[in-house]
Amino acid sequence: MTEYSQEQAMEIQALEAILMDDFKEIHSGESGLNTSNRCFQITLSPQDDELDESSTTPVQLGLIFSHTEKYPDEPPLLNVKSIRGIQVNDLRTLKEKLEQEASENLGMPMIYTLVTSAQELLSGIFCEDVNAENVEEEVAKVDVIIPHGEPVTVETFLTWRERLEAELALEQAKLMPESALSAHKEKKVSGRQWFDQSGRAKGALPANEGTDDEEDDDLEDDEEDMLEHYLAEKSDSSHAT
Repeated sequence: MTEYSQEQAMEIQALEAILMDDFKEIHSGESGLNTSNRCFQITLSPQDDELDESSTTPVQLGLIFSHTEKYPDEPPLLNVKSIRGIQVNDLRTLKEKLEQEASENLGMPMIYTLVTSAQELLSGIFCEDVNAENVEEEVAKVDVIIPHGEPVTVETFLTWRERLEAELALEQAKLMPESALSAHKEKKVSGRQWFDQSGRAKGALPANEGTDDEEDDDLEDDEEDMLEHYLAEKSDSSHAT
């Protein structure tokens, strides 16, 4: 076994241990490669943390390779095929980028490096498509919702708030007792207040003149005069009888 063959065999063992069921040997006639050497296929899916592991991924790629005689000092034979949902143009792009990367990694085993790059490239293509679909769905939702609503502006908000405050005040008034509601409408007036109001109406007590003490003295004098007048009338009526 040459040094190249030994290094290639060790890489195959490592890939089987790492990739497990996603790694398998296929017949050279299925590979699409112009070789009679051993051919292998690696099944790849996009790297997306948001995808549920139990769900079926919408796209899957088959990365096919075969070691050449002097690999890794020369690039491996590569091919890609769509297992699910990948367009021909995307397959062509993936193959070109993988072949370019292989030529940049000569001198060391590179298949697992190509696997990682293929997943990243596949994720880029897949995520762009999914994001575009999500944007279209969101725009469609907005287009449906907006015509049935009313844009919020300062004026519409203030109108809504005034209406809300009025409704709350009405509800609060319904819960108040009738005596509390009518208290501010009808208020009993004491005798002094009545005479005070009558005197102000006749000009006996001009408003906003004098101090509070003077107003109180005037009220007391008026009350004494009224009492004397009442007693005098009472006395005259007694003499008359």
